[in-house]
Amino acid sequence: MTSAAPYPRDMIGYGANPPDPKWPGGARIAVNFCINYEEGAENSILHGDRASEGLMTDVPGHPTFMAMEGKRNLLVESIYEYGSRAGIWRILRLFQQYDVKSTIMAVGMALERHPGAARAMADLGHEVATHGYRWIDYSEFTEAEEKRHMQLAIDAIRTTTGARPVGWFAGRTGPNSRRIGAEEGGFIYDSDSYADDLPYWVEEAGKQVLIIPYSLETNDMRMTVPGGFTDGEQFFGYLRDAFDMLYSEGGRMMSIGLHPRVIGRPARALALKRFLEHIRQHDKVWVCRRDEIARHWRAHFPPAK
Repeated sequence: MTSAAPYPRDMIGYGANPPDPKWPGGARIAVNFCINYEEGAENSILHGDRASEGLMTDVPGHPTFMAMEGKRNLLVESIYEYGSRAGIWRILRLFQQYDVKSTIMAVGMALERHPGAARAMADLGHEVATHGYRWIDYSEFTEAEEKRHMQLAIDAIRTTTGARPVGWFAGRTGPNSRRIGAEEGGFIYDSDSYADDLPYWVEEAGKQVLIIPYSLETNDMRMTVPGGFTDGEQFFGYLRDAFDMLYSEGGRMMSIGLHPRVIGRPARALALKRFLEHIRQHDKVWVCRRDEIARHWRAHFPPAK
């Protein structure tokens, strides 16, 4: 069935012939590690929310969000605390050992609660992008509220790291999120998409916005959901197979999503270490930050006029 109205989704993309991304050094693949730093900004009674967070914890049988309405869940709070107290440092040490520069998708309030971690991220050469001011669902926010949170997030990152973020990732987006990011004017990319293995351009608010797709499958969050990975070996195997396929195709990008309270646990961190060892065995691999991908794409593949 067809309609006279234009369809708002792009189901074609690059089609059968994606462009050669011309990655630096002739690399066959660009690999980006994304650390989602959210701890201390999640749903909590302490933050004025109606309930404790219900996503991405290791508490067995933990009820979903709103089932704990009006109550603090100290077990969930402690899971998140592990990420900022121990997990983030384990990941940063691993990345330092393997000379990996990553993108920190940082929630503003989380950085404000741990400025020492924010300074360490910046000092070690990681990109600190914005992941909103709170790690909450923005779909019910008014446009004015979401704009205010975006500015709070920018200010928090600038204050704690010394530089404003140039990357934007809302995560739990609202209907206005992309447009608000485009209108703000200071971002060089938006990562709220899972639609491709390469960056691409979209028009939003009369501007060309560079989309650098993210991933929910090469992502440690699948260790915390039913039917997901049950141990580090499964996670390592999935990352390895995704990398090997993309590497064999050539001219692709791979995003790996990490969370300090998840991958920062000892057994899971070992899986990350094994994957770092695996990619080290291959030549022509560009391990990079998302802002580096954005600047490369803007230089070689500007939006069509």
